Amino acid sequence: PTENGVSLLLDCGANVDARPSMLVQFAKMGSVYMESVMGVKNPKVGIVNIGAEEEKGNALVKETFPLLKNCPEINFIGSVEARDIPAGVIVCEAFVGNVVLKMYEGVSSALLHQVKQGMMSTLRSKIGALLVKPALKKTLKSFDTSQYGGAPLLGLNGLVVKTHGSSKAVEVKNSILQCIAFKEEKINEKIKEQISLEDKAAENN
Repeated sequence: PTENGVSLLLDCGANVDARPSMLVQFAKMGSVYMESVMGVKNPKVGIVNIGAEEEKGNALVKETFPLLKNCPEINFIGSVEARDIPAGVIVCEAFVGNVVLKMYEGVSSALLHQVKQGMMSTLRSKIGALLVKPALKKTLKSFDTSQYGGAPLLGLNGLVVKTHGSSKAVEVKNSILQCIAFKEEKINEKIKEQISLEDKAAENN
């Protein structure tokens, strides 16, 4: 979840040591998924970097950036820093993605704990908590990961949505609904079509 909607992080743990061509495929697959399942039209695509400037980054990012920039099938917006992750498709290799994901989860959990602790600290804060509870509950719901189901493993010949082992019933339910949408929107077929376009372009070159 982000301030302006949800983002899809690719990759967050499945493929360590990705090549530039793989990051481009992640961007294409993520765009298909966001548009078809999440209903985000022409989703923005950014690559995780240590700065917004095009010349920054490690060798992988520097090599991938021009490939994404020259890819007409995606809406590439350039480099994004972790603190500025927008609603859209966020591309990175698995090591970076997993760190971003776990940090995101940890900070969210710690912040929520501190807010609850502060609200229960005095009689005045408890009264204030009762007054803001409806609005706060609505806001926090958008940052509840269980509302979004699990993490789709894109690029497979089958359908896999991975959930935490500690998932509650609502997260399992939403993961099943996610699978249904995945199947009904023919995500695998659309991804194959995007990747085949890339292969044909490579052959023509």
